[in-house]
Amino acid sequence: MANKLISEIPLPKSIANVFSARNISTAKDALTLTEFELMELLDVGLTEVRSALSQISEIVAPPYQTALSLMEQRFQNEHLGGHFPTGLKGLDAALCGGIPFGVLTELIGPAGIGKTQFCLKLSLLASLPTNYGGLDGRVIYIDVESKFSSRRLLEIGLRSFPEIFQMKEMAQEMAGRILVLRPTSLAEFTQSLEQIKVSLLQKQVKMLVIDSMAALVSGEHEQGARRQQTLSWHISFIKSLAEFSRIPVVVTNQVRSRNHEDASRYSFQVQSRDGAIGTTMQYDSHLVAALGIQWAHAVTTRLVLEAKSGERFIKVAKSPISPPLAFPFHITSSGISLLSDDGKEVMGPEINAIHCQVNSYWNLCCNVKKCRAQ
Repeated sequence: MANKLISEIPLPKSIANVFSARNISTAKDALTLTEFELMELLDVGLTEVRSALSQISEIVAPPYQTALSLMEQRFQNEHLGGHFPTGLKGLDAALCGGIPFGVLTELIGPAGIGKTQFCLKLSLLASLPTNYGGLDGRVIYIDVESKFSSRRLLEIGLRSFPEIFQMKEMAQEMAGRILVLRPTSLAEFTQSLEQIKVSLLQKQVKMLVIDSMAALVSGEHEQGARRQQTLSWHISFIKSLAEFSRIPVVVTNQVRSRNHEDASRYSFQVQSRDGAIGTTMQYDSHLVAALGIQWAHAVTTRLVLEAKSGERFIKVAKSPISPPLAFPFHITSSGISLLSDDGKEVMGPEINAIHCQVNSYWNLCCNVKKCRAQ
């Protein structure tokens, strides 16, 4: 609307002629000048300028919308969006139906916490017929770390949907709907993205899973700003894939140790009375999401998987429609299951903290990496 011609706006003929004579032909040309610049350029008074700007702004400005009208539009366009149920009743209720369509959903957590298990279950659910709650379509699963296990996938299917997976032909059909890619580098992944965009249309793909984006980036030699520039292109492209195809896009992310630059970035760091930077959780809150702030802004929903006090939790750390909630869970032969459908509301900076008490081996690995870096 900024390029709307002045001649198409019902201004008084006298002022419209002056705009034309001074080569101010579009609404953008007029609105980018100050009132005093227009007074001088048009050689008219302040009252005439303000009246003309008011009329131009009223025509080109987008109309306001009420919360009620937005809600009505959402219901009318539900077939273009919606949510995909995860099968975790409490989490689905918190997310108003499940994983949202058309945007990025991130699963973040330390190694061994259950991110890939979650992705396997989601992939399986998406391949199921609609009468079983599935999307009855194909899934593209980008397996960066070679953690995808067809045996585990079939085990989850057999335990969760025995009436389907006990039939050999049906089990093979469901597993055959999941297309696994294993790029060995970020460059190879980049080349495959355009092919993925075509596949989304030609092969009835109903879900995209990337496990994990952090592993792709961490394998490259680029550092700092150059790495962020490379990642920026991938963020934009993956977001466009989600918006273009209107399907759920699930991406896993790793954790890393917090460095000094994070002190001013993360809200769960506080400053003590003596001026030193500290944290509200001293024993294991040294972990933050990999890929940085730019990536964090790109995802619409962030689910944090963590281990604390002998229990595993899924936290809704970021969502436009859900309060910050934590759900205890465990991993069984049928995949991830919630121990309670009643989420506990998480207050303050704790929602952004990432705890890791999965096993002592992981902590040992962290210490070894720190020693090598020194």
